[in-house]
Amino acid sequence: MFRLLSKESNIFSIPVYLVFLTVIISAFNALNISNLNIISFLITFVGIALGYFVFNQIKLNYQEHLPLFLYTFFIFAFYPGDLDIGIAVSLFTNSFLLLFLTSTDDDVRKDSYVLIGALILLNFIFLPTTWPMILFVIMHVIATSKRIALDFFKVLMGGFLIVISYLGLMYFLGYTSWDNSYFPFGKFKINLDLYPLYLLSPIALMIVLSVMDHFNNFNKKSLSSRFKYGFILIFTLAQLITVILYMGKSNEYLLLLALPLSIILARYLKFLPKYWMRETGIWVIIFSIIIFKVGTYFKFF
Repeated sequence: MFRLLSKESNIFSIPVYLVFLTVIISAFNALNISNLNIISFLITFVGIALGYFVFNQIKLNYQEHLPLFLYTFFIFAFYPGDLDIGIAVSLFTNSFLLLFLTSTDDDVRKDSYVLIGALILLNFIFLPTTWPMILFVIMHVIATSKRIALDFFKVLMGGFLIVISYLGLMYFLGYTSWDNSYFPFGKFKINLDLYPLYLLSPIALMIVLSVMDHFNNFNKKSLSSRFKYGFILIFTLAQLITVILYMGKSNEYLLLLALPLSIILARYLKFLPKYWMRETGIWVIIFSIIIFKVGTYFKFF
């Protein structure tokens, strides 16, 4: 299977993956179709579709099928069928942010900072627990911008426009009281019941090994590869903070990790020294995902 997934993908591969993902999600939730929220589903669908284009743009996996395949199966495993609108919007905005922040066109990045600021505040309004993404964008601007003060001001302006628009709309609708959910600090939901999360422990171990391998071979990588991989690691850390602190029993929060983990795992498998290791790694991921998906419906461990 690894040889098949190592073949180069193209733009026409994305609709195939989207159709396949839609079919398996619909089939798995056929008995729960009354709970499907069409608005959140459509927003999620667009966010997932944009995520496929991120793989082609960031080019950490040489545009192979493997990261697309892993991303599809992670979405399948973590999508519950009645996704919260907040997580749906977060997937949508995250995909847009990654497309802008990883663009190789300097003009696109410079002209998109206002929109980036608007997106992270929109993300926060719909899901305040994603506040680590604000820190991620600030760190990215400081690390990459040649005009930090100006670009930071653009980000703030974009966020300010969204805040003013939101407050004006809420005032017009008659909502004039403060919602404490917009101050999520101190309301952590760290879950000590790890079922069925521990079923993903083989994947978690592979992720740890992949990060260790990256730093062990850090000096062998090109400057571009170091920057892109570091970008993905920091983005993953921002999502991981949200997942650890606020997920509780809401396993759909894991959808926020689907895209970066697909890149990390696909890159790790590609550079394993033996073919049997790569093949075994893929099947371990597949079986772990399937067992986790079944385990979310039937508590048999």
